[in-house]
Amino acid sequence: MAVHKRSYRSYAGGFTPEWSRFTIITRYAFKNLFRSRLLTAYFVCCFFYPLGCAVALYVNHNLSLLSAFNARQVFAVDAGFFLSFLGVQSGFAFILTAIVGPGLVSPDLANNALPLYLARPFSRTEYVLGKMAILLWLLSLITWIPGLILFLIESSLSGGAWARANIGLAWGIFIGCGIEILVFSLLSLAISAWIKRKLAAGAALLGVFFFGSGLAQVINAVLETKNGYLIDLGNLLTTVEGSLFGHSNVVGISASSAWIALIAACVFCVALLERKVRAYEVVVG
Repeated sequence: MAVHKRSYRSYAGGFTPEWSRFTIITRYAFKNLFRSRLLTAYFVCCFFYPLGCAVALYVNHNLSLLSAFNARQVFAVDAGFFLSFLGVQSGFAFILTAIVGPGLVSPDLANNALPLYLARPFSRTEYVLGKMAILLWLLSLITWIPGLILFLIESSLSGGAWARANIGLAWGIFIGCGIEILVFSLLSLAISAWIKRKLAAGAALLGVFFFGSGLAQVINAVLETKNGYLIDLGNLLTTVEGSLFGHSNVVGISASSAWIALIAACVFCVALLERKVRAYEVVVG
């Protein structure tokens, strides 16, 4: 509409605050995420094990059932219980990341849609945060959130004394799942940015974990060392989570070395994203 007709009116609606502007990308991505029935069914299946754990905690404090077994408790609710929970849910979280993560950035790069994002008031950092927030929400819903709910259930059944004595377990759940979600999210986004085909990116994500584990075994066998495990992301995450719950690693990698290796992996993924997430790409012929 021509301005000289004096009928032009500027936008009079509300503006999204700058600090939360990246959530616009997340919100619109969620609208299309669960259109797949297979993904929806798998996401629902991720809650079966936490639900089973909640039922087990109730049974563990049911006096009538315990008297039938002539026992005070069927099983002990300690660090081992929550480590087992994290182990199972970590597997579900990784598969969910392999399904969702590769399709977050690669379509925008393959179809040259990234300039359309960055032409608006979005920075590259906000674009990455908006995409990563999708995984942060999904993985949180099946890892640390149900883990803390289980902790609260046990606290209500065992009393405040148990909660105060085992508050470190709650911190272990939150921090352990947090570093795991961060590694999964950054790695999947970095691979998605560099491999523009969704299926190939998903296969590459699986390959990083499984190939890294095999390569670590080869390095350890050839060089007669344990340092090969420093490239095994699965082992690094297990070591860090075990240290948070007071369990030592049986393979000989120290918790400090595992933390450093995971931080280095995250920094490397951020560097890959910084190199690839741009409004234009220069191809050297």
